[in-house]
Amino acid sequence: MKNPIDLHVGQRLRHRRWMLGLTQQELAQSVGIKFQQIQKYESGINRMSASRLWDVANALGVSVAYFFEGLAPTAANSNGQGPKPDVLEDKETLDLVRAYYTLSEAPRRCLLDLARAIGNRENAA
Repeated sequence: MKNPIDLHVGQRLRHRRWMLGLTQQELAQSVGIKFQQIQKYESGINRMSASRLWDVANALGVSVAYFFEGLAPTAANSNGQGPKPDVLEDKETLDLVRAYYTLSEAPRRCLLDLARAIGNRENAA
C-alpha cells in the first residue's frame, strides 16, 4: 500500500516538473538516474531518500520544503488516504493554463468570458 506522504511528495514532484515543462527523462538525466525512477517517485511507489530529495529539489529549483507544502498533519494516518488532489496539480489544468497564456490579451478575455458563460449555464441546469 502506498504511503500518503509519498503520494503527496510524488504529486508535488510531478506538478513542479510539469510547470517547468520538463519530461521525466530530462529530470532524471539532471539528477543522474533513470526516468523509470522518476515515474516511481511520482506515483508514490518508491520513497525518495533525503539525498535524492535534495538533488531533485535543486534540479527543479525549489526547496525541499516545497514537496511537503499542503500536507495535512492527518495525511500520515494509516487510513490509506492522502490529501485531496488539487485541481492545479492536474496535467490538463496546467496544459490549459500554458495554452491560455500563449494567446494575446483580447482572445484571452474572450476565452475567459466563454468559460464563465458555459460554467454559469451548466450550474443553472
